[in-house]
Amino acid sequence: MVDLFDFESSNNNDDDGKKIYSVSEINNEIKIILEDSYPSVWISGEISNLKTYSSGHMYFNLKDENSQISAVMFAGYNQKLKFIPKDGMQILVFGKITSYIQRGSYQIQVSYAKETGVGTLQELFEKLKKKLESEGLFDYKHKKNIPYLVNKIGIVTSKDGAALHDILSVLNRRFSNVEVLIYPVRVQGNESKYEIANAVEYLNANYQELDVLLVGRGGGSLEDLWAFNEEIVARAIFNSKIPVISCVGHEIDFTIADFVADLRAATPSVAAEIVAKNRKDIEDKIVLLKKSMVDKIKNIIDVIEEKINKYKTCRALSKPYLIYEDKIQHIDECKEKLINIIVKIFDDKNHSFQLKVQKLNLLSPLNILERGYSVCFNEKGELVKKAEQLLKNDVVNIKLSEGAVKAKVL
Repeated sequence: MVDLFDFESSNNNDDDGKKIYSVSEINNEIKIILEDSYPSVWISGEISNLKTYSSGHMYFNLKDENSQISAVMFAGYNQKLKFIPKDGMQILVFGKITSYIQRGSYQIQVSYAKETGVGTLQELFEKLKKKLESEGLFDYKHKKNIPYLVNKIGIVTSKDGAALHDILSVLNRRFSNVEVLIYPVRVQGNESKYEIANAVEYLNANYQELDVLLVGRGGGSLEDLWAFNEEIVARAIFNSKIPVISCVGHEIDFTIADFVADLRAATPSVAAEIVAKNRKDIEDKIVLLKKSMVDKIKNIIDVIEEKINKYKTCRALSKPYLIYEDKIQHIDECKEKLINIIVKIFDDKNHSFQLKVQKLNLLSPLNILERGYSVCFNEKGELVKKAEQLLKNDVVNIKLSEGAVKAKVL
């Protein structure tokens, strides 16, 4: 065992010949040792906390049940990948062990990667997702509408996390007079799922006047976000009578809570922007609505005035007697036409009658009598056509053209 006094004394001696490293020197030597010792290695593990930067470089952790190692894959290599890396994916990588001098940490620099399967957490995620989806927990028919304007917001998240700060900053900037009720919970660790589920249930039971609940946290690895992939949290959100907006992680992060919630926001800040309409936007919209309403009312008034002016100049209102006179004249005309029609009908009928009378006169026996003939009837009034019809001493009546005589057959 080295005595502290001797150790400090020896380090104060510049002439003892001992090597004193700077931080950079020792890190450089470690880097050389690592790269010389592990110039090429194959490592199998599950991707965790994957991040891809605009440069194209990818940084992630490879993990198994007991440990993890940092990994980097530069753009020149990952462009050749035949799959899209995701958190929870099981892969096999090839590369060299090196160190990042600035931080003094070691990592594997990956030059080749191959997908080998789904990681344990990802497998659990897919299994629960499939189960809840089959039960209908993701169906849009169960989604509740988020109110356009909210007065009271409930927030379920960590009191120390960046998510709460981001939400409150947005709310204060956009609509500072909205009421906020914060229910602080742990969002990571074994107990976090129970706290989140209990918070949602408690707010539903005791603060039903809340317009919406924001449930979420900031970004992190798949393990960090796992509380929002737990079944107990999913069912609490699904059973919530208050509309729920899930806001977990970053835009690329998806959790079970996102599928169950009534609405998914890409980030906590976006969730705050959704529920808190910008005051100026609302004021501008009110001005536009007011102008639109005034324009419509004015248009209605203009139409009514036009109709009134039209009615004012109408003959029916300005000179109603003209309508009466016109109607009387029309009636007289109709009466005259009717009389003419009746006279014509009468004349036509009379003419027809005269024609028929003339035809009858032509056939009448009276016309024959006028030419000097007479007609003889027996006492029974029967026409005598033959002499054989009469006997001696029969009395007959003879019709002449003028008058008649009674005679006796001798």
